[in-house]
Amino acid sequence: MALWVTLLCTLIVSLLSGLYLLGVFRRRRPDEPPLDKGTIPWLGYLLDFRKDSSEFLKRMQRKHGDIFTVLIGGYYFTFVMDPFCFGAIVKESRSKLDFRTFAAKLVLQVFGYKAIEANHSIIHASSTKHLMGDGLTVMTQATMENFQKLMLCNLSSGEEKRVWQEDSLFHYCYNIVFRAGYLALYGTEPHQGADSKEKANEQDRIHSNEVFHEFRKYDRLFPRLAYAMLPPKDKIEAERLKKLFWSVLSVKKSWQKDNISGWISDQNQLLAENGVPDYMRDRFMFMLLWASQGNTGPTAFWLLFYLMKHPEAMKAVKEEVDKVARENGQEVKPGSPPINVTRDMLNQTPILDSAVEETLRLVAAPILVRAVLQDTSLKTSSGTEYTLRKGDRVALFPHVSVQMNPEIHPEPHEFRYDRFVNPDGTKKDFYKNGKRLKYFNMPWGAGVSICPGRFFATVEVKLFVFFMLSHYDLELVNREEEIPAIDVSRWGFGTMQPVRDVRFRYRLRF
Repeated sequence: MALWVTLLCTLIVSLLSGLYLLGVFRRRRPDEPPLDKGTIPWLGYLLDFRKDSSEFLKRMQRKHGDIFTVLIGGYYFTFVMDPFCFGAIVKESRSKLDFRTFAAKLVLQVFGYKAIEANHSIIHASSTKHLMGDGLTVMTQATMENFQKLMLCNLSSGEEKRVWQEDSLFHYCYNIVFRAGYLALYGTEPHQGADSKEKANEQDRIHSNEVFHEFRKYDRLFPRLAYAMLPPKDKIEAERLKKLFWSVLSVKKSWQKDNISGWISDQNQLLAENGVPDYMRDRFMFMLLWASQGNTGPTAFWLLFYLMKHPEAMKAVKEEVDKVARENGQEVKPGSPPINVTRDMLNQTPILDSAVEETLRLVAAPILVRAVLQDTSLKTSSGTEYTLRKGDRVALFPHVSVQMNPEIHPEPHEFRYDRFVNPDGTKKDFYKNGKRLKYFNMPWGAGVSICPGRFFATVEVKLFVFFMLSHYDLELVNREEEIPAIDVSRWGFGTMQPVRDVRFRYRLRF
C-alpha cells in the first residue's frame, strides 16, 4: 500500500510540475501588466509570434494597451510599447535587467561561441578605440580603398565603357558592401612590390566573393536557426557552414593576411589573455562577421532603392554628394582619379544622413530583450505603475512602437528623405503628445546593449552610396517597380530583407 501511495504522490508531483512548466498555474498579480497566455500550454503565442512578430504585437497592443505580458515558447515576455518608458528599461542596472543572459544563449546556438564574462567589455573597448573617433578615420580609409578595389577594377584596362549594365539590386549591394567591409576588417592578401599588387587584389576579389556566397547561404538560415526551427537537412547545412567559417576566419589563418584591422586583432589578443582557446576565438570571429556585415548590405539596398523610386530624393542627395566632392577638391570626370571619400567628407552630408536615418526607420526592426533578474517597478507615461516579475523577460520592439507610429512620424509608410533634417541642416526633434522624445528611431538598440559598431556600419553604407552616386547614373529597369514585401521571418534580427530582388541598371557618369 505504501508503495502505491508513494508512486501516486510521485505521479501527482510530476504532473503538477509539468503543468507549472507549461504555464497552466500562472496568474496575473494585481500590480502586473495584462497577461495573455494564449490557448496552447507552454507554446502560448510562439507560432503567431514566429509567423509575423509585427502583426502579432500590433494585435496585442490593440487588445491590451502599451504594456502586456505574453507566453512565448515557455517564456513570459513583457512587451513595452510606450516610448517614454524606454529610458528606464535600457538604463536599468544589470542586477535587475540583464541583456547578456539572452544574448549568450543566442550566440552559442547560432555561432557555437560560448561567451565569457569579459566579452561585453572587450567588444566595447575595442569598438570605442577602432570604430569611433580617430580609429574610425582609419577604418573609413581602409573601407574606401576596398570599395575602389571591387568596383573600379576594370576601368584602367578600358573594359568598362559608358554603357548601361544591368544587375539585381539586392545582390549587388549586399555583395559589394559585405566584401569591402570583410576585407577592411579581416585583412587582405599579402604582396611584395608593385608587380604582385594586382595579383593580390585579384585574389582578394575572388576570395571575398566566395566568402560572400557562403555567407548568404548561412544568412538565409539564420532566422530559423535562431528559433531552433531548422529541419534536419538545413541543420546539417548550418553545421557545415559554421565549420567553414570557423576555418576561414581562424586565428591561425588570420596572421597570414595583411592589413588586419585593429578591431579584429585587439579583440583576438584580449580573448587570448582571458584564456579563451583558439577554436573558441575562431567562433568569436564568425560572430563578429555576422554582427558587422549582416545588416549593412541590406540597408544599402533599401537606401538606393528608395532613392531611385523618389527622383526628388535622388536629386537632392546627388547634388549634396557632388557639392561635397567639389569643395574637397575632387570631381569625377574623364581621366581623373576615382574619388577618395574621407570621413571628414562624410561629416558634411546632412541630407544623406537623413536619407540613411529614414531608411533605417522603415526597415530596421531589432527586438531588444532583457532578462528580469529581480522584481522591477516600471512607471508608464500615463502614471500607471507595473511590476516586472523576476524570471520573465522584458522586450522592446521600436519598429512598431516608435518608428512606424503616425503620432511621431506622420505618414510612417512613406519614404521622406528629409524627415530627420531641418532646412538649415540641423537635426529635427520629435514629439508624442506634445512631449519631446529621446527614443524616436532605434535601429541600433539603446543603452548598454546599443550596437558598438553603429558608426562604422553607417560609414560603410554612406561610403557605398556616395561612391555609387559620384561615379554612376542609376535607374530601376522597371520605373514603376513596386516596393518589394519584406521577409517577415526576419523580424527582430536587424535590417529586414526583401522577399524578391529588383533589377536596376547603372553606367559611368562620365
